[in-house]
Amino acid sequence: MVRKVAFHTLGCKLNFAETSTIGDQFLHKGFSVVEYGEKADVYVINTCTVTEHADKECRQIVRRALRNNPDAFVVVTGCYAQLRPEEISRIDGVDVVLGSNEKFNLFDYISNFEKKELSCIYVSPTEELNSFHSSHSTDADDRTRAFFKIQDGCDYKCSFCTIPLARGKSRSMSSDKVVKEFKEILLHGYKEIVLTGVNVGDYSYRMTNDQEHEQEHEKVQGMEIDLSSVLKKILEVEGDYRIRISSIEPNLLNDEIISLTSCDNRMVNHFHIPLQSGCNKILKLMQRRYNSDDYRKLIYNLLEKIEDVGIGVDVIVGFPGETEADFLETYNFLKDLPISYLHVFTYSERPNTKAFHMDNQVDVIERKRRNNMLRILSEKKRNEFYRKMIGKELKVLFEHENLAGFMKGFSSNYVRVKIPFNKEYVNNFVKVRITEVDENVCTGKVIENVSFIN
Repeated sequence: MVRKVAFHTLGCKLNFAETSTIGDQFLHKGFSVVEYGEKADVYVINTCTVTEHADKECRQIVRRALRNNPDAFVVVTGCYAQLRPEEISRIDGVDVVLGSNEKFNLFDYISNFEKKELSCIYVSPTEELNSFHSSHSTDADDRTRAFFKIQDGCDYKCSFCTIPLARGKSRSMSSDKVVKEFKEILLHGYKEIVLTGVNVGDYSYRMTNDQEHEQEHEKVQGMEIDLSSVLKKILEVEGDYRIRISSIEPNLLNDEIISLTSCDNRMVNHFHIPLQSGCNKILKLMQRRYNSDDYRKLIYNLLEKIEDVGIGVDVIVGFPGETEADFLETYNFLKDLPISYLHVFTYSERPNTKAFHMDNQVDVIERKRRNNMLRILSEKKRNEFYRKMIGKELKVLFEHENLAGFMKGFSSNYVRVKIPFNKEYVNNFVKVRITEVDENVCTGKVIENVSFIN
């Protein structure tokens, strides 16, 4: 009988890309991939260290798997596994804990998938996290968009973040390999490729002397290839597709990337740009690399240069030392800023971070109140942005789902659009005119004589 494997992913788009690559390993070994809620022989949980109450959440996910099959083999990997392997190994039912390096060679560490009395731990120390492991969405999932990892690790020292400990130093895929794998993703039929990484804006690859000689006209700062340079190399690939950057730090979203986006419609007119706080006092405590004035100037520069640009923002509430006045400064900063939506995070203490030891911790109930205020603001911002799209023509990439006779997709500027279901539109770019807004989705009307992009 064909053995079955199921996956559960916590956290960012990068984690989903890596889970997909792990899933591809199982497919090549003859496994069948099923949904996590179904009975499987093996369950793989890819964890996230950013997740609040990671230990509790991991236990619940393991228990859910074992309810489906008490004899299943349970593998836990990801950032939380890298940082807290001993904790995870003590969870009842966990068979193997794999670190950030080891998850990409899973079958080298597991000879069979039979449960044992004690769990095994295979986790490299942080200083050995220096290899780049390729990852992107594959046939192990059913996505219209492919998440393509081109960078890993982080050299930033934000006082609230454990990612550098879980992922190691910043490192990038070679530019030639980026182009090669990008072409392979297109051959799989994906129309939107989301470039991901821990800090994807920090993409930096140093060419060898031979490569420099062969591609001398493409040198940037000596032999260094940065994100704008690799984007130009990707865009040399012919085809009808679009590229989205998953998230980019404000200090790394430079004029070259903005210019490229304004000139080539294969670059989506949407950016997700972490802010974290609109209060300079808190930004300094967070050890961020910009202030609120820098951020404001960037947003208005984007609006000036790129038509109908959609802008998403990450923000953290309840950081140690954040007073009510500090929070209101952030709230008003965001209220007045022409952005599209917010991703709001409640600050959560993380061991081995500088913020963990800071004074003036904010009460948990107060953190939740501030979170709720910003979530309401986010809905208002999204609704305002969507209403600005009424009457406009947007090119939408529609997804597979048939939802009560409708199908949904995203426009280039990340507007959610629905139209009556038509299987011919699945995984195709369709030009629609926005007619109305209903909660968090726009209704579109397909324009006559639409040409599909194949």
